[in-house]
Amino acid sequence: MSLFVQKYGGTSVGSIERIEAVADKVAAFRAKGHEMVVVLSAMSGETNRLIDLAYQIQEKPDPRELDVLVSTGEQVTIALLSMALKKRGYDACSYTGGQVKILTDNAHTKARIQRIDVERMRRDLDAGKVIVVAGFQGVDEEGNITTLGRGGSDTTGVALAAALDATECQIYTDVDGVYTTDPRVVDSARRLDRITFEEMLEMASLGSKVLQIRAVEFAGKYKVPLRVLSTFEEGEGTLISLDEEDNEMEQPVVSGIAFNRDEAKLTIRGVPDTPGVACRILAPVGAENIEVDVIVQNISSVDGTTDFTFTVHRNDLSKAREVLERVASELGAREVVTDDKIAKVSIVGVGMRSHANVASRMFSALGEDNINIQMITTSEIKISVIIDERYLELAVRALHSEFELSEPRDASEKL
Repeated sequence: MSLFVQKYGGTSVGSIERIEAVADKVAAFRAKGHEMVVVLSAMSGETNRLIDLAYQIQEKPDPRELDVLVSTGEQVTIALLSMALKKRGYDACSYTGGQVKILTDNAHTKARIQRIDVERMRRDLDAGKVIVVAGFQGVDEEGNITTLGRGGSDTTGVALAAALDATECQIYTDVDGVYTTDPRVVDSARRLDRITFEEMLEMASLGSKVLQIRAVEFAGKYKVPLRVLSTFEEGEGTLISLDEEDNEMEQPVVSGIAFNRDEAKLTIRGVPDTPGVACRILAPVGAENIEVDVIVQNISSVDGTTDFTFTVHRNDLSKAREVLERVASELGAREVVTDDKIAKVSIVGVGMRSHANVASRMFSALGEDNINIQMITTSEIKISVIIDERYLELAVRALHSEFELSEPRDASEKL
């Protein structure tokens, strides 16, 4: 007998018929004697509907009350699934994040899990119950409802799997695994049978929408076997594994291509080129809980000034510009310029560690299609570039072709 934690996304529970289908899947596992913990998202579109209601009341909704509001979506699905399981003869009990005692910090709308009390769940599992938990939510030390950010149900699932030492955490969604890139952009994109935690972490952070980045971080940190599967069709999905579990054959140079349309660029021009100026620019941005991505500082000009450029999520552009305008005034900088028509394209692969000329191949492929690179950032296993948004899909197709990602991965793969 194994313990499985299964998470089902919004499209998987988007109607009564789909909730009934999820109940059938869970019941099939339980019938084999497995212990089951199920984490659910709200019905597809419900969280957006609730957020829209909040914005009809307040131009900038109070974060605490917004968490109270949006957390209600998952309560609907967990209650309905529990009813569906009971109808099938399986004892089930639904719990909110607070009832399970998923304790978080108090950063409303972006809370982070600190610890989970598993005692109540252990008792229920020992009693043969199926536990159905509301994803995306928890409580802080004061008992306030918190939410984990969009896609937070993935994090709930992985965190519960880690806390309960589950055999596997299975993420059921509307795709049948992790692909070399988005099949809607490249028809020949291929599903990967396996990908390392390291690669998946980069893919998630760079714009792949299959898993939330914090879910992958949790899985890697606590070594939780993680599998992405489709709710709507049978298959093995994609297993996200440790590096050492995937060394039967040499890794390909590039495993996948990620991209993100939700980028915006800010440049503060004419900044005095003095020690500590980068901190003076970015510290106020970070203080506003704005995450900075790619950063470039130009070489100092003859007048002792420099230009400093960085990217943020497009939703944070307005707030970041306000902060930067204030900083520019304090520093005596010349101006602040923004651009919300950019995109980030990245190649990812652990095989890049042992192969030279990967960057030159990437830049050559983009150059052949006259795609200009505005910014570049790298790590051991990824290279990201910022480009004009209108060339995004062309860039993805060019790179997918250059690194032959449509071909099956095997030992004879051309490197």
